[in-house]
Amino acid sequence: MNDKKSHEVLVMSQLVQSIANVCGVKEVIDLGAGKGYLSSYLSMKYNLKVYGIDSSDTNTDGANRRNRKLKKFWKAYKEDAKGASKIQESAQNNDYLLPNYSCQEVITDREFPNPKSCFPKLEELSVSHGVESINVLSEWKSGQESLCSTSQSAESDKTSAFLNILPADAVEEKTLSESICKSLSEQEKEQRKIENIRMKEQRCSHVYLPLTCKITEETDLNDIIEDLEESIMVGLHTCGDLAPNTLRIFTARSEIKAVCSVGCCYHLLSEEFESPTEERTVTTWGFPMSMHLKETSWFFGRNARMSACLALERVAVGQGLATESLFYRAVLQVILKDCFGITQSGKRVGKIFSKSGNFTDYVRKSLKKLGHDDSKISDKNITAYYEKYKPRQNELEAFNMLKVLLAPCIEALILLDRLHYLKEQNNLAWSGLVKLFDPVKSPRCYSVVSMKKPKDTIY
Repeated sequence: MNDKKSHEVLVMSQLVQSIANVCGVKEVIDLGAGKGYLSSYLSMKYNLKVYGIDSSDTNTDGANRRNRKLKKFWKAYKEDAKGASKIQESAQNNDYLLPNYSCQEVITDREFPNPKSCFPKLEELSVSHGVESINVLSEWKSGQESLCSTSQSAESDKTSAFLNILPADAVEEKTLSESICKSLSEQEKEQRKIENIRMKEQRCSHVYLPLTCKITEETDLNDIIEDLEESIMVGLHTCGDLAPNTLRIFTARSEIKAVCSVGCCYHLLSEEFESPTEERTVTTWGFPMSMHLKETSWFFGRNARMSACLALERVAVGQGLATESLFYRAVLQVILKDCFGITQSGKRVGKIFSKSGNFTDYVRKSLKKLGHDDSKISDKNITAYYEKYKPRQNELEAFNMLKVLLAPCIEALILLDRLHYLKEQNNLAWSGLVKLFDPVKSPRCYSVVSMKKPKDTIY
């Protein structure tokens, strides 16, 4: 894991563990688990039973391989930590037992003294400290003996008092024959050994289970998890519609007692009112979720949702925008319009900038990825476009800075819509937005957290 992911996993796992303790559950469902960083940490660090669900077979296979390796290293780590703890404890005990006296200075041209002579004898130690030391030691010893006998007596009294409360037939007095351990036969020993191994394998195999499934609002968790119990549903940077679907599943399933969801990739959200004239086959949308915004037919549009993904805090500390790549993309858009007559396209260029040596290389790779014939434009014309718009790069940078300033407003509206949706439900005890991460390390730092009311609560 890189520093960003380590920070996210450490902080979020602590919150999930706290929620699990409050709700009294030991099972976690991690949606969009990816490579299983959060899932494996929750299972190994906090001994939670975790189901990591991801839509990609590649991620699930990678999570399985990583989980097998982690189990080996985790076992070795725990053994090393236990050994180090014992060594430290032993050293502390030895330091406590040895008198606090230093050996005399060693001179190399003389004979080394006997190591035992470096420490005073017990009799010398007592005498050198005078009568007061002896009295203190005597009082301490007698006090310890008195304390020991008192504690044993008190413990005996407590046991007797507890047994006296019980009915006469509730306590069986052990006979001498019952207190003696019976020797087991070889067959019984072997059976117990096999049973212990089987139980241990079951405990280990159920710690973290990576699963592959695309999650939607209609997904039945019982089809994925056979022994579904009361659990918490979590998601660390769930992309697009997966974050709102996580909240919908949480409100619909009685087994899910709490949710902790950190969303991302707002540009992948589906919007119900973005293109009202188009024919629609989708019945569930990523935005809006709340009835309040549905009644006003609110929508952003893709450009605004793209702006919500920008990181104001990073820009503020000098980790600015990738202005050069943004400039490349803007000039490419002009070329697509002038030379190919394209103003909108469902295809995406992606991360070609980092793989390109210069602007000409960038344009040709982008045209091929978008499915266009790059022979329609020469290198000379591509360079001419670049030189024409290069003086206006500062204008583009200023425009993007304006988008950065508006980014928190757009993200806040998306998150508040999700929170409002939860507030509209009647079976929830508490819902809120929690700022989990350092926004410089992890710009998508807010988590939607909610917990359900206990079953016996009257609504």
